[in-house]
Amino acid sequence: MEFLYAITIGVLVSSAVYLMLSNNLLRFIFGLVLISNAANLTIFVSGRMTDGAPPLIPEGADAPLGAAANALPQALVLTAIVIGFGLFAFAIVLVFRAWTTLGSLTPDDMRLAEPDEAQK
Repeated sequence: MEFLYAITIGVLVSSAVYLMLSNNLLRFIFGLVLISNAANLTIFVSGRMTDGAPPLIPEGADAPLGAAANALPQALVLTAIVIGFGLFAFAIVLVFRAWTTLGSLTPDDMRLAEPDEAQK
């Protein structure tokens, strides 16, 4: 099962890098979301995935060491998902603002602060 997760993480990271290297701001944002999800999946898989095991053991129960899932990676991933969604929403608003103001999402067309080479 870990092999399937490793392949999935590899596909997510490679897709994210491909999107982030394209010359489009919106694709960059989607690549950022994909790499964030790959990092979340990596953290989640590191927490001893067990089938049907609860993250907590009832008080007084005698359970072996590997009978419970680790709750810390689950809490970290949940926090990272919330932060990632906030970052994604903020980035989408910035991309929308850039598109309405500049009319383009390519970084080469968005260079307002730099002087044009033809004007020199």
